[in-house]
Amino acid sequence: MTATPDPIRRFVDATNAGDTAAFLDTFTDVAFLSDWGRDFRGRDGIASWNLSDNIGVRSNLRIVRVTQRDGVYHARVAVTGNGFNGEGDMAFTLEGDHIASLIIS
Repeated sequence: MTATPDPIRRFVDATNAGDTAAFLDTFTDVAFLSDWGRDFRGRDGIASWNLSDNIGVRSNLRIVRVTQRDGVYHARVAVTGNGFNGEGDMAFTLEGDHIASLIIS
């Protein structure tokens, strides 16, 4: 298992704290997020997803494991809250200390 990179750890911590500003700050300004084929671009798009599918439904995240392949961090995440509950996969592409891309499947 790979150590959890700081941007992913901050993503989880901000979600669990319900801190939208800190959550959005984990992403680059032009980041891309895809949640089972629903695509969101830039911080405004990600803010919309956050409201409908993440902090807005009081999600709580727990990293089960992280691996890295070809520069992409693959995290298995356990989710509880008032939306999706269960485990799922998140693929993070990082740019410096921020998330450039997040694919949820």
